[in-house]
Amino acid sequence: MTISNIALLFLPVAIAGGHNVADPPTAHSPVNLSAVSDPYTGRTAFSFQGKQEAPVIRANPGDSIDITLRNEMSANPNSKCATGPCMNMTNLHFHGLHVSPHAPQDDVLSMMAMPGESLQYKVEIPRNQPPGLYWYHPHAHGESNKQVLDGMSGAIVIEGIERYVPAVEGMRERILVLRDRAFEGTSPEATRLKAIAEVGRGRCGSSMEPAERIFTVNGAVRPQIPIGAGERQFWRIVNASPDLYADLQIDREQLEIVALDGMPLAFHDPHHSTRLASHVLVPPAGRLEVIVTRQSGGAKAKLRTRCFDTGPDGDPNPSMVLADLVDVKTDALATRTAPAKMQKPVFVPGSDATLPSLEKTAPDFTVTFTEDKQGFYINGKRYGPEDAPMTRVRVGAYQHWRIVNKTHEVHPFHIHQVHFLFYSTNDRPEPQPEWLDTVNVPAEGSVDLIMDFTDPIIRGMSLFHCHLLSHEDKGMMAKILFY
Repeated sequence: MTISNIALLFLPVAIAGGHNVADPPTAHSPVNLSAVSDPYTGRTAFSFQGKQEAPVIRANPGDSIDITLRNEMSANPNSKCATGPCMNMTNLHFHGLHVSPHAPQDDVLSMMAMPGESLQYKVEIPRNQPPGLYWYHPHAHGESNKQVLDGMSGAIVIEGIERYVPAVEGMRERILVLRDRAFEGTSPEATRLKAIAEVGRGRCGSSMEPAERIFTVNGAVRPQIPIGAGERQFWRIVNASPDLYADLQIDREQLEIVALDGMPLAFHDPHHSTRLASHVLVPPAGRLEVIVTRQSGGAKAKLRTRCFDTGPDGDPNPSMVLADLVDVKTDALATRTAPAKMQKPVFVPGSDATLPSLEKTAPDFTVTFTEDKQGFYINGKRYGPEDAPMTRVRVGAYQHWRIVNKTHEVHPFHIHQVHFLFYSTNDRPEPQPEWLDTVNVPAEGSVDLIMDFTDPIIRGMSLFHCHLLSHEDKGMMAKILFY
């Protein structure tokens, strides 16, 4: 690819200005992706079929996703990353999928492509993988934050959620990827973008810093989402920001939650396939799948994120408008696809006596987040690529983990390969325990989790870390060995 062709990829993020939200392109295995960089600005991106648009990768349980990732980024970058000059190394992490950490699957430790190199992935989706929304992004330690901030991310859909919520089969599906648009805090562009997004004025929570980013939706600033009066749509939302929280709300509407972090609610609770909420906090890396019903036409409605207090040492996370809902009926069948062969649903109820008894025991392992001016730590240690595993887990059982946050800001905890049951905050039971792969740990607080380490596929070296990617890049990560 020539320099002139690469430069054409890096067009400014669209200002929708009344235009409808665009659907991301769709890809099925095999997928060819390129990592490219702007020769002038150093900004990085995924290129798919010659355009700077990361595709939605769709697969069925039991499929193999074959991906070729070519690193066509500059070998001599002039950009700065978390701990020094960028090297433009890259790879892929398949966030939330219950797949092997061994190459050529979700191996982020030994699979690394320097500029001019390629990686071949063959990701075997288990037949019992919960159908839902997952995502992929680079996980090159030290460069993750920059690459994800630049927009290197895409959604993964594992088909079959209709098995758990049959009503969504006939609905218009929308995949909405939330990414960042960064700007200089006092520039004219900042003033313009803040006005378009209606960024909340004044102080939001404890942070004293000015906002330097807004959300985009599928690459556009404040697009329109057509949905007619009385229409029901199925929205699948991934927060692909490296550190912005999305506390999502639609004016005058209830969100009917279907799945969180790719896990259908009915997978563990067959009698409750959905639940209603006025707003849902989606941390960086989190996913939300909801049925949206436009109760009334005419009245203007907006998709918003509310102010979220990240703590006195946290970054600003103000309220803003993400998109406008417009009263236009859409054709569901023209845009909705479903797997040709539907399997029967697999339910894994959480009523087994094992989980309640584990909740009352002392933690099998405790993760403690700390930070200072030199870096970010887990259990007093800053991550290094040559580190031995911080903990070893014998596959085949559940474990009780406690995540303790001794800092003055919120940290989202994530572990690769598995989901966990989040059931307690600050030693108080959660009113609605949830199965997640990323959970917020409150400032100067703790959460308790039941880790599902029962899957025999999950063997090998993996990771857990804070999913504020600048924190992960600066050391808030550790290895775990599944054996």
